[in-house]
Amino acid sequence: MSFDITKIRADFPILNTQVNGNQLVYFDNGASSQKPQCVIDAVTSAYDSEYANVHRGLHYLSNLATEKYEGTRGIVAKFLNAPEKNIIFTTGTTEAINLVSYGWGVNNLAKGDEIILSTMEHHANIVPWHFLRERLGIVLKWIDIDDDGGLPAGRVIDAIGPKTKLIAISQMSNVTGAIVDVASIAKVAKEKGVRILVDGSQAAVHRPVDMQDIGADFYCITGHKLYGPTGSGAIYVSDDAMVEMQPFMGGGDMIDRVTRDEITYAAGPMRFEAGTPGIVETIGFGVALNYLMDIGMDNIAAYEAFLRDDMVAKLSELDFIEVQGTTADKGAIFSFTMKGAHAHDISTIVDQKAVALRAGTHCAQVLMERFGVSSTCRASLAMYNTTEEIDKFIDALHLAKKLLG
Repeated sequence: MSFDITKIRADFPILNTQVNGNQLVYFDNGASSQKPQCVIDAVTSAYDSEYANVHRGLHYLSNLATEKYEGTRGIVAKFLNAPEKNIIFTTGTTEAINLVSYGWGVNNLAKGDEIILSTMEHHANIVPWHFLRERLGIVLKWIDIDDDGGLPAGRVIDAIGPKTKLIAISQMSNVTGAIVDVASIAKVAKEKGVRILVDGSQAAVHRPVDMQDIGADFYCITGHKLYGPTGSGAIYVSDDAMVEMQPFMGGGDMIDRVTRDEITYAAGPMRFEAGTPGIVETIGFGVALNYLMDIGMDNIAAYEAFLRDDMVAKLSELDFIEVQGTTADKGAIFSFTMKGAHAHDISTIVDQKAVALRAGTHCAQVLMERFGVSSTCRASLAMYNTTEEIDKFIDALHLAKKLLG
């Protein structure tokens, strides 16, 4: 499938929505993306003609649901270029990072051990490590970003010390779109015996991801950002790291045998997937990833780079807008402020022109403090956006300036 923006937009029915008499311009993709018709159809079909619980059932519907559900594990593996046995289903990156915190961190870290974090991290990649700081005495070692929002890999590498046990880092900032060279960090971390977790929530949406190239021990993705349903996601865990993990949720499916006196766990990823899973959500997730791979992540990355450059050029002409995060090699994510105006007011006004933005701290209060702002507006673009929509966004900002300036 070649990259045909007209065809792609036609795949997303919600883009025809009218808001206040104007056609929707959806620039809130960093929070959650819209869904193509094929995902909507897959979810509908899974409920209206294919639904049953997975795994132990022996009847037709259970076997069908199991086949489609487990088929997604292979799809995720293909998307990440990783073995199926290393893919654990989660509800998203938040659960995935908590799985590592409880399943790996509690069993492998002790008081005084260090976890390296950057000031660009989402709260989902901060709070679970604070749990370990509060409960085990783990030390959080913070690495600052540059003024333009960038984070050189060398700065993270130089921070690795004798007490460093884990590096937890985002591959792409959800606030600025800044991209981190996680492969270079992982290479050195591995040489020094340090585990590395990569939050791929944003990066995996916008560019090809290859576990063989990145070399991380843990890599997390979120389904609802990848054009799939909410409540879906996965984490890649390396063989070495998985051996060091213990389950932190118990229930059905994750066991081998249970008696009054002992328990043995299932092998591989199943031991970390307790209870009835998000069956339909996971099936829809697989359809979304296949949709992306049919288009081609290289094609998506190239088109979004075109959108990014167009947005950079047009925002640079607005002397009343300050963009937070201006690195050249960044994703099409733009956080900005307007002097004398609150982010919520800006977002409310541009919504009158049907432009959907995100306003607030974006679950990144540490980064807001670093930039010296209380909140920002964020315009985050996706593969179905257009330069014409960027023009409408710029016009809406002029209106906001007129009303708020």
